[in-house]
Amino acid sequence: MTRLFAVLTVLFATWPSVGADPVGPWDVKALKAAEVKPEWGKDAGRVKEVFYPGEPLKGKATRVFAYYARPATGAGPFPAVLLVHGGGGKAFPAWAEHWAARGYCALAMDLSGNGPNGPLADGGPDQSDDTKFRDFDDKTVRDMWTYHAVAAVLRGHNLLRRLPEVDKENVAVTGISWGGYLTCIVAGVDDRLKAAVPVYGCGFLHENSVWKESRFDKVGAARRQRWVGAFDPSKYLPNVTCPILFLNGTNDFAYPLDSYQKCYELVKGPRAVSVRVRLPHGHIWTFGEVDAFIDSHLKKGAPLPEIGAMTRTGDTASAKVNSTVKLKAGQLHYAIADGPWQKREWKSLPAEIKDGVVSAKLPADRPLVYELAVTDDRGLEVSAPHAVLGADPPPAKKR
Repeated sequence: MTRLFAVLTVLFATWPSVGADPVGPWDVKALKAAEVKPEWGKDAGRVKEVFYPGEPLKGKATRVFAYYARPATGAGPFPAVLLVHGGGGKAFPAWAEHWAARGYCALAMDLSGNGPNGPLADGGPDQSDDTKFRDFDDKTVRDMWTYHAVAAVLRGHNLLRRLPEVDKENVAVTGISWGGYLTCIVAGVDDRLKAAVPVYGCGFLHENSVWKESRFDKVGAARRQRWVGAFDPSKYLPNVTCPILFLNGTNDFAYPLDSYQKCYELVKGPRAVSVRVRLPHGHIWTFGEVDAFIDSHLKKGAPLPEIGAMTRTGDTASAKVNSTVKLKAGQLHYAIADGPWQKREWKSLPAEIKDGVVSAKLPADRPLVYELAVTDDRGLEVSAPHAVLGADPPPAKKR
């Protein structure tokens, strides 16, 4: 007990509570105030190379490389979006082009210490798992990959805000996989954002994720809690104030639905959820839900449908639903609530939409995990938070 108390004392003394400045290891006030002067590089098709200063690494200055794109016509000011890649990713010029074609300025930065042609001599930490999960203390916490990656996104936000063609009051962030993980943290520390969309990535990685056994279970409790206390998104999601959309798949190999639901339920402000059956995992930036969600908050576009929490009466599940776009279909997605999330076999049944309510009769399978979902005429899908129905009790013994 004495040892545990000592560990917790160190943790609480080292990482300030969410809602304060600094938050975790980041001095958010200083980061938001940092002057970020771009160093423009070559034109690369419809995008432009840019370098900007990152946080010091082991006492030495660093630079971040990114691709910047803006709409082909018009003077602006345009809304803008920060694009955060995942593991094995890089600064993707095509991602920035995707958003520029949609009327946004976009910054797709590299978070692996690389430039356009490989590692930078003055780049930040690499993105290997060994680097992400290595041990640290209060003197080396600001040399960690997550620290640098989050700071690079905030500094990239500063860069966008200083450009004359950018509407600095209309900036969003979206990230994929590890970029989704980072987006969860960034949305909780940067209150200047107007919308956020983490795709796949979430927190509670120590409780269930592809890294639980390989990383968290192989280290001592103190080291594990040190990482979680500083770098797990669960510590920052309660601080999110901008609207946020969580997009994931039912069988995601890295971010399972139990950890995922714990994360989005931490958000106190406006949130939407889209858990798609067997959604593929990759650097995919063409999900219509992401585009429409950001449009609705930065360009007054038609919002995604809204679906409430599910209720159950007998074997019927229902949820309130509202949409400004005509709803095309309702569905009940379900699977046996047993075994690893990644291996569960999900099935779908039609659900009825009537008088602002979507409902469906549950199948006889038990134990059962299920969610109601609706799709609008644009083909965009949102879902209610999943629920689990336990196994039926054994029949009573005859006396």
